[in-house]
Amino acid sequence: MKTVSLEQEINPWEAQAARFDLAAQKLNLDEGLQKVLRYPTREIIVHIPVALDNGKLEVFTGFRVQHSIARGPAKGGLRYSPDVTLDEVRALASWMTWKCAVVNIPFGGAKGGIICDPHKMSQGELERMTRRYTAELVEFIGPEKDVPAPDINTNEQTMAWIMDTYSMHMRQTVTAVVTGKPINIGGSRGRREATGRGIMISCDMAIQKLGLTPDQTRVIVQGFGNVGSNAAHLMAEAGYKIIGIAEVDGGLYNANGIDLRALWEYRQRNGTIQGFTGADKADPAELLITECDILIPAATENQITSQNAAQLKCKILAEGANGPTTAAADDILADKKVFVIPDILCNAGGVTTSYFEWVQDRQGYFWKESVVNDQLEHIMKAAFEDVVRYSETHNVNNRVAAYMLAIDRVAYTIRQRGIYA
Repeated sequence: MKTVSLEQEINPWEAQAARFDLAAQKLNLDEGLQKVLRYPTREIIVHIPVALDNGKLEVFTGFRVQHSIARGPAKGGLRYSPDVTLDEVRALASWMTWKCAVVNIPFGGAKGGIICDPHKMSQGELERMTRRYTAELVEFIGPEKDVPAPDINTNEQTMAWIMDTYSMHMRQTVTAVVTGKPINIGGSRGRREATGRGIMISCDMAIQKLGLTPDQTRVIVQGFGNVGSNAAHLMAEAGYKIIGIAEVDGGLYNANGIDLRALWEYRQRNGTIQGFTGADKADPAELLITECDILIPAATENQITSQNAAQLKCKILAEGANGPTTAAADDILADKKVFVIPDILCNAGGVTTSYFEWVQDRQGYFWKESVVNDQLEHIMKAAFEDVVRYSETHNVNNRVAAYMLAIDRVAYTIRQRGIYA
């Protein structure tokens, strides 16, 4: 493998491209199709003027990248962060294409982002920015075109603003333009917990494969946002022993297991996990390399790199975040025989339930939560089995197998459809 600088290693677009190239090569994918699938279909950059509360005008830069619409409308989150880059949004859009293909739902991949610090903005400023961003993209999004969803620093409220703005332009209520909405305006039951639930289903399948049971399985979760907290909560209820939680501002460790219900309530009251007395304080970086059975990175990209991969002491790496492991770290983990549940499989519960929300909006008929969860479990288990079977058949690791499976499915559709000229 060629050596790359750390800067190249942690560039999400480079990481995505490295995995794509390897999987495409193993599939003997036609060179022309490789070119088609390697690059996004469309990249949109918008500059959004927003009147701030102090009367000044500020201009924010926003992106929307649509990687593929071969299998259906583009689908993907919208994140607000000071360090959003076009490369990051490109990578996330392509990951969404592969993720939707792995779980075999009829969407392609997209992603959006706005460079801003939402923690320094008022609710009014965020609303005005979101609505203007939506108005700039109104021709490019829609139930049949591209369906946004929440991501880092965006939520149900953000989606409600997008849905309302789009509906005003269409002169009719269009609930199916976004997913992850509040339930009373077309959201789906079970959507909020779906990514965490999908992680738990993947972990259930993995421990079964390795001959473990939940009560013997020690889990460390990095990130206690929507994904990490729901995964930890659901897994604790299912009998797993959650021994560590890592957050940006500090971590918690208790070898006998953390009482997740008490921690959840503490966080609701205090807005932080710091100061919780049911566990010892721990260094977040140390927690990543603490001995456990399952490590769940559920924060942001590039947490496991060539710098720390060799020190990991987990049997299973369940990727709750998008791109938490760099391509250079993959080889190290493979040598260590860590069972990796790749992000494009492990965290696909969110987009799968988003698909259910889109279907319900278009039908105008809403399902019980138990139906949502049953359907999610069915899809996640089938996808897990498909990836493991591919890995064993082609003698590759789970990540390469997931990419090969996804690329194969998208390429097959493009061949069937042909190239319009």
